[in-house]
This record gives sequence, C-alpha cells and structure tokens, in this order.
Amino acid sequence: MNPKNNNGKTINKLDEYFEMNKASLDTAGRVRVGQELPIPALESFLKKELKLPGGKLNVQQFPSGYSNLTYLLIFGDKKYVLRRPPHGAQIKSGHDMGREFKLLSGLYPTYKKVPKPILYSEDLSIIDAPFYIMERMEGIIFRGHTSIEEIPSKSELKSLSKSFLNTLVEIHQIDYNKVGLSSIGYPEGYAKRQVDGWTKRYLSSSTHSFDGIKKVYKWLEKNIPNSPDSTLIHNDFKYDNLMYSSDGSYDIKGILDWEMATIGDPLMDLGTSLGYWFHDSDPQFIKNFQMNISVYPGNLSRSELVALYSQKTAIDVSNIVFYYVFGVFKIAVIIQQIYYRYKQGLTTDKRFKDLDKAVKLYGDIGHQAIIKNTIDNLF
Repeated sequence: MNPKNNNGKTINKLDEYFEMNKASLDTAGRVRVGQELPIPALESFLKKELKLPGGKLNVQQFPSGYSNLTYLLIFGDKKYVLRRPPHGAQIKSGHDMGREFKLLSGLYPTYKKVPKPILYSEDLSIIDAPFYIMERMEGIIFRGHTSIEEIPSKSELKSLSKSFLNTLVEIHQIDYNKVGLSSIGYPEGYAKRQVDGWTKRYLSSSTHSFDGIKKVYKWLEKNIPNSPDSTLIHNDFKYDNLMYSSDGSYDIKGILDWEMATIGDPLMDLGTSLGYWFHDSDPQFIKNFQMNISVYPGNLSRSELVALYSQKTAIDVSNIVFYYVFGVFKIAVIIQQIYYRYKQGLTTDKRFKDLDKAVKLYGDIGHQAIIKNTIDNLF
C-alpha cells in the first residue's frame, strides 16, 4: 500500500533512482565501500594540528548527496566534519576544497548560518586529496526521501518555503567586498560564461543523445539576457542544503555545500533553486524522482517564489523563464557528470546507475518551459 502525504494524497515512491536516507536529524553512518578514509594518517594529522588528546578516531559518513564527500569525525566527545572531493573528480572545478574553505572563512565572522571552518590541508599524503575540517552543526535536513511522518504540516511548509526564499535573499544581500570575497568570482559576462561552460561540461561528459537537452542548450545560447547587479550567489540552494532547528520552530540554522558559490547574476542562483523545486501541480512522473520536499502541498509554487523574490529585492524577473531553463539544464549537467563517472568506473556507487533517466527528464522539462514560455504547468 502506498503511503499518503500530509494532504491525504497517495505518493508513488521510486526508490531505485535516489536511494537516500530519511531526513530527520542529520545523521552519519557506515562509510560506503570505496570511499573509506586512511584513518591512521588522518588521526595522526588531526591530533597534531588540533592538539587533540589521546584516543582513537572514529569515522562515519553522511549518506546523502552526490558531489563532495562528507564525513563525521569523532574524537571522544569532540565532533568535526570533513569534506573532500569525490574520487575521479576534476579538483580545480566545483570540488576546490581550498576555495570552499576560503568562502566559509570569509562568511563565518559576520554570517552565522554557515559552519565554522577549522582547518584546511592540501597535503596529499594524508588522504590522497585536499580536504578541510569544519564544525559539526546539528539539526534537521529535509530531503526528497524524508518519511511522510516527518513532513511538516501544510501551514508549516508555507512558512518553510517563505523562510527558504528569504534566506536566499539574505545571501544575495551580503556585501561580498566587506567579507573579503570579491576575488572568488568574475561577474562580468557571468551569464554567457555559465551557459557556455555548462554546455561544454555536458558535451564532454555526454553518454546519450537526448533531444530535449540539445534543444535547451541551443536555446540558452541564443537568449542570454542582461544581468542585474552581481551578488554573492550560493549556486546550489535547495531544501537539502539547509539545516533547520529541531526544536519545532524550523528556524534555518545553517546553509551547507558552498562548493559552487561565487559572485554573479543572482537570478541564475534563483533559477537553480527553481530547477529543484518540483511541486504538487507537476505530473506524477516528475514527482516520482523525489528530489525535493517542495512537492508537498503548502509549499509556495515556483511562480510564487519568483514573485516574493521580486518583492524582496526589486529585481526585474521578466526573463525568469531563461533562468529557470538554465537552472534545469545545469542540474541535468551535474547529474550527467556524476553518471559519466559511474559509467567510466571512477565510482562504484550503485545510487548512480540510473541517473541517465534523470538527465533526460530534466531536458524534457527545460524544453517544455521554452515552448510554453512559463515555469509552471509545463505538462
């Protein structure tokens, strides 16, 4: 019997596509095969650098996510989080640990919704990759596979989605010059450079010929709008990169996964968020992928998010279809890159075996948005 959501509507699970843990408290567990850390070398390094007392290092892994690998390090009553690139990734792209550490170091003194950065190392003799250590934040993360029982009520989801949008606005209003982050991006020509770059990434990792994807990147190349003033942008802002308090208030305690943050067009950031934002009016075959709890009734629609963003920022959103289609395309490319690594044998993680189906799906969504010139009611 299929479970029902908080509106009494039947939800059809499709667990084989994205085998992720229940959300609830963000917990770590057994390290996945092939993603182990060399504990003796890491233990010796951390004891020296962090002046930790004697004892043994216990390593666990956070089970969700498809990009940088995240581990929980336990020394007695002390807990830290380690981030490292995935195996087989191009380090100087979105997996630059030094850059991510610099971002957190700039933001943390004045913006406490980021984890406190503690230590960075590019010594490959320790774990064969650059990595950094940050504080362990604790709270609730709502993922696409959060159990029905753990989903907030409709009224709470409305508040959550408003808080989601308000927090994105907060990021865009941070004075990146004041926090020393003006050098992390090149805002001039950002939109065109992003379209060109993500198209190149797709073509270099392509494994199938998807007509929808091809039509999408060809259209994007011909329809790049003039950008508003540049801001700090997160570039992967979605529900499962936000940590909420567990006291029932659902306040946003932390924003995670800053690996793609930069200085650029804020509407491209919003477009990426919209690309992840499936909601209840979308067809069931889209919702089956369970990418986001935005599918549950109570959440704002994509258009409502855009209207609220425009109200909060006074930024012109008349070209939002371009930004939504770009967001959909970028997510498709990220998924394609992960699938390509799987097909090349650079990772054996079985969660990735059917990601090509998600790539095709995103291409079809983007193409429909172009045809209908809208971001809602696409099918």
